[in-house]
Amino acid sequence: MFCRDTLSRICSTDQRREDWSSMRTLVLNADYPRFLAWLYGRHPGLDTASYAEQMAARNASLFGVADFYSRNFTALGHQAADVHVNNLSLQSAWAREHGMTLGTDAGLGASRKQRLPGWLQRTIAPLKPALRPWARRLGLSPRLSEQAERVVLAQIEDFKPELILNQDVFYVSTGLVRRMRDLGVRVVIGQVGIEPTKGEDWNAYDLMLSQLPRVVGSFRAAGVRAEVCHLAFEPAVLDALSLAPTPDIDVSFVGSVSEDHRDRIALLEFVAERHDLKLWGNIPNSLPVTSPLRRCFQGEVWGSEMYDVLRRSRISLNSHIDMAGEEAGNMRLFEATGVGSFLLTDFKRNLHTLFEPERDVAVWRSREECSAAIERYLGDNEKRMEIAANGQKQTLAKHTFRGRVEEILRFIQ
Repeated sequence: MFCRDTLSRICSTDQRREDWSSMRTLVLNADYPRFLAWLYGRHPGLDTASYAEQMAARNASLFGVADFYSRNFTALGHQAADVHVNNLSLQSAWAREHGMTLGTDAGLGASRKQRLPGWLQRTIAPLKPALRPWARRLGLSPRLSEQAERVVLAQIEDFKPELILNQDVFYVSTGLVRRMRDLGVRVVIGQVGIEPTKGEDWNAYDLMLSQLPRVVGSFRAAGVRAEVCHLAFEPAVLDALSLAPTPDIDVSFVGSVSEDHRDRIALLEFVAERHDLKLWGNIPNSLPVTSPLRRCFQGEVWGSEMYDVLRRSRISLNSHIDMAGEEAGNMRLFEATGVGSFLLTDFKRNLHTLFEPERDVAVWRSREECSAAIERYLGDNEKRMEIAANGQKQTLAKHTFRGRVEEILRFIQ
């Protein structure tokens, strides 16, 4: 439920309801540190450029959700902007232009997880939801420095949003959310794809969104209003990309490989021993040196480069993170189908609510079944291309960011 004060602000009169037809919306997000290193490495001098120039470069990368939420809020008549809370170069530029100071050496309370031995990372992976409160205290979880938090609060004071959509509930703590509310923000929505941290006061939010029904159920059990809202694809990506390249990769996987992806690693190793798999992503120090994935590794790709790998692939593999359980909803479902790639994904009990198996996407239920599907579809170009076309049609019709923003607006109206 919305808190009583929020309900009275929104629903007391017809005039109040009309206010929501055009509202100021701020989207908060955070980026992977590896992506930030890649972005600023690709653009020498960008770290000293203006805030507007840095933001334009960040959006042009097409990585993650870029400005896809804010541009669709804007297209629907709402004034919207983005803040990337952990991009110290970007945030420092904003601070400088507004008479504040945020040094790029201010620190983010950076995670020390990568210093842990690989065996320990693998051991604690299943315990993360319960350990997360302790991880934050011990510096094993990402967080903003007090100086970085002050800049975020100053941005809120400057923009005066009525709605905040927070895409990163770890860098942006619930304590920081409450300080935002003190600045007059009317509604705060959080979006998260993993189990909520135990012991956290999530009532700082009016609404929590997740692509996983199980996560929604966990929030509701804690007394917090929550709704299912899936990730999506932005059709403008197709206009920003170059002409589609000729497929020259038999089987690809683009994404993270970590101690949180044990089922994924097992699948990819099985496939790598039987097919010409190419892997783009990361190789964690917890991956044994004997893993066949090391010879498949092609480096990291982000944004537009990732989309090009998907378009070059005859088969794009998908495997959800372990904690997703039996529920589908990761970003790769929509990124791959959105650019017209043939997607071979793991079966999940709710997959049919997003795509029709074997019409829009191909499905595997075991490593052996995945390998057999690779053989079958590499040998049947016509069927593979038919499924890829159907998948793209379904994504462009049902799974766009415009549709998701409309859904969010319905939730709060």
